[in-house]
Amino acid sequence: MIKPHGSDALIPLLVTDAAQREQLIAEAETLPSLTLSSAAAANAVMLGGGYFTPLTGFMNAADALSVAQKMHTVDGLFWPVPVLNLADDISDIQGAPRIALRDPNVDGRPVIAIMNVDAIDEFTAAQKDTMTEQVYGTLDPAHPGVAVFQAQGNYCVSGAIEVLNLSYFETEFAGTFQTAVEIRDDIAARGWQKVVAFQTRNPMHLAHEELCRMAMERLDADGIAIHMLLGKLKAGDIPADVRDACIRKMVDTYFPENSVLVSGYGFDMLYAGPREAVLHAVFRQNMGATHLIVGRDHAGVGDYYGAFDAQAIFDEVPEGALQIEIFSADHTAWSRKLNKVVMMREAPDHQPSDYVFLSGTKVRDMLSEGIAPPPEFSRPEVAQILMDHYQSESMAKAS
Repeated sequence: MIKPHGSDALIPLLVTDAAQREQLIAEAETLPSLTLSSAAAANAVMLGGGYFTPLTGFMNAADALSVAQKMHTVDGLFWPVPVLNLADDISDIQGAPRIALRDPNVDGRPVIAIMNVDAIDEFTAAQKDTMTEQVYGTLDPAHPGVAVFQAQGNYCVSGAIEVLNLSYFETEFAGTFQTAVEIRDDIAARGWQKVVAFQTRNPMHLAHEELCRMAMERLDADGIAIHMLLGKLKAGDIPADVRDACIRKMVDTYFPENSVLVSGYGFDMLYAGPREAVLHAVFRQNMGATHLIVGRDHAGVGDYYGAFDAQAIFDEVPEGALQIEIFSADHTAWSRKLNKVVMMREAPDHQPSDYVFLSGTKVRDMLSEGIAPPPEFSRPEVAQILMDHYQSESMAKAS
């Protein structure tokens, strides 16, 4: 199986020994504590599950700035996005060598991890802007990722952590949420060697389904891992439980048995376009995938990134820095001429009118009114789940 990034073996930071975990939970009650931001809590979950291998905790300021500017740590580890624990108030933890980290997303703010504090650095406004611009490509506060990052504090609390639980993901998404360790075990149990990963934060329409099928066939892959983000999204995005239901219905109905692994991971969406695409590749290598589909405007939002910037950035990845390979996909849509889904670059004789196109706004309006999109756009079983969701939302707003 493909090796994890920067390591011969995964480095999950979740404490799995029951006695050790109970001892750490008891210790946590005696320690100064810091309530994390949602972004930092998601980082802790990813560290716990092994997705951030070979990292052992939160980055310090020097590493974060180096990663933002050069895509590697001070010591030379290739990494595309800073992994930070940012705070706006450190009065309760100043001078403490060991602290408890509390989860902002669970009632009662239980301890999610214990940290050995290496340093507490303070970013200047200029340094924060530099990181923002390098990672997100913009300082526009209307960008949802920029808004979240800039709203976090300027104190950078760094150090190794021991993770005690995986937040709300284990309970709210039982059966879908998996650690990188669990996915590697699942891939091994299925006997797969060549595995294509598909990243999604949306329900999958027919074009997405066919893109997965194209990648599997062209790469002669043993299977595809549809890996959905389960953390925080921007307002208006489809909730994770609805996406999960849509994807499972599609897979159960239209894919052969034992050809698709459906799972999810506990991370908040960054909407960082090209940089996040590279981060997605790191996640997928760590979970055992050999290939990642990178399509049009991967991890993008609005008009902040070019359609294929997320593919072009992989040309900047140093040779040998990643083992996972990229399957570069064009925009896919139903061709009226050929009566099937095609990649547009492979249909040079087509005009825009030869494709079935529906804007996101148009689709949402149709679903809200109980009108299923055409079968050339969405499977009817998937459309029904989405119609039920949008109509229940409308009823809730009306009441």
